[in-house]
Amino acid sequence: MLFSPVIGLLLASLAPTVYSQLSLDQATQQLIGTWSSGSKQVTTGPGFANPANMSFIYPKTTGISYSFASDNSYESSRYRFNSNGSEPTCITGVIGWSHGKYQFNPNGSMTLFPLRDGYQQIQDPCAAVSENFIETYMITQELYQMWQIFIDATQGPKLHLFQFDGAPLAPMFKLSSTPNMLPTQLLRNVTDPNADPSATPTSTPQRRSESNAAANRWSGSATMRGVSGLVVVAVASLLL
Repeated sequence: MLFSPVIGLLLASLAPTVYSQLSLDQATQQLIGTWSSGSKQVTTGPGFANPANMSFIYPKTTGISYSFASDNSYESSRYRFNSNGSEPTCITGVIGWSHGKYQFNPNGSMTLFPLRDGYQQIQDPCAAVSENFIETYMITQELYQMWQIFIDATQGPKLHLFQFDGAPLAPMFKLSSTPNMLPTQLLRNVTDPNADPSATPTSTPQRRSESNAAANRWSGSATMRGVSGLVVVAVASLLL
């Protein structure tokens, strides 16, 4: 029995997607660059955040992006909508940025050590008083208990990160082998939590409300594509 070309194409389309997992050495080399999830609208670098004035350039859709450099610097951009189980119409928007250093651990995990200039914006329309504010957050470290890179036959390298509790982040595909990152030093004055408390700080942790106009821009800046978990996982005083 002979198959027509049309039937052959149909059968090929039904074949499962095959991924090849890279070895640890290969994955370590392949990790360098910029990665982005979903529609790849969220990316690191100057097109997402301006730490000097704690502002954001809002992507068209939600997602996450990570960049890793060969000098162990990293940067992350995250844009999420979080659901409210008791009030399904109450969607909280969170957008955040951070950068710092990363290290590989002997057990195969990866730890990120953010600098103190990370920040996030939160909009909660269902709070007692509708809130839209930007705040500094102090993250001491983030543990990813496992990370893997697969090669997708269609889209190329695919990065999987699993958080400290095993929960996976959205898979990310490689945008560039050259990391798209802001400068890797502190990009605004922040208080050093280890400094002498009697000393005059360079600044204090900031939390500021945004205007209604900013809230409207926020609300219309992205298309809701479902609900995700919290945008920032802060793991303080974590012992490896």
